[in-house]
Amino acid sequence: MTAPSIRLFVNLPLLPSLTVGLSDAQAHYLGNVMRLAEGDEILLFNGAQGEWRARLQALSKGTALLELLEQTRRQEQEPDCWLCFALLKRQKTDLVVEKATELGVSIIQPVITARTQADHVNLGRLRAIAIEAAEQCERLAVPEIRAPLKLPALLANWPAGRALYLADERRTAPIPRPTSAPAALLIGPEGGFTGAEIDAIGAKPDVTRVSLGRRILRAETAAIAGLALLLASDPPEEMLLV
Repeated sequence: MTAPSIRLFVNLPLLPSLTVGLSDAQAHYLGNVMRLAEGDEILLFNGAQGEWRARLQALSKGTALLELLEQTRRQEQEPDCWLCFALLKRQKTDLVVEKATELGVSIIQPVITARTQADHVNLGRLRAIAIEAAEQCERLAVPEIRAPLKLPALLANWPAGRALYLADERRTAPIPRPTSAPAALLIGPEGGFTGAEIDAIGAKPDVTRVSLGRRILRAETAAIAGLALLLASDPPEEMLLV
């Protein structure tokens, strides 16, 4: 039998022989978009109990019931890495959330700085983007997306023992090495941090300045590049500054 290719995130328990019901939107997707029928199989995950193969028992307008058949993957421990980024305009913020989810971050924290381009987000929309990205990239968890915080509040409540890597536009710092320890990447706005903000960030004991290469990157590119370096499992030696 061909392995199911459709994966859906559900906020429900996943246990052997359990029958679960999907949302109206998910039922519409399976029936009207993907043209599935009763008896077809898909994969489900909930971020806590691994991935499960499930068979459609009933599928109609607004209704989809599935029987859980077997666990295909156990829940795995994911990197404890956060992304803290100065909030961008809508399209760029959407891109950052999508790619950060694919790369494996555990928490996405938008930050409001002196030069930030926006001051609010639609958390529901960003959550939906993260869920879709997790479904497509075969990730077993969806990152937590937090409401925007002003930079002073972020720094004042920074958890002890969590390394904070500050992307440094001056390009004099070392390129970050992959880490399995609790960490976070901080990306500034398009106009960069102000001098006062740089001083405040640098005063924190767990801060390390890192370079993302020879070029000045756009904020969304910097977020993706920095996470790729921090979360790489076996990066090429030429990418690391010894």
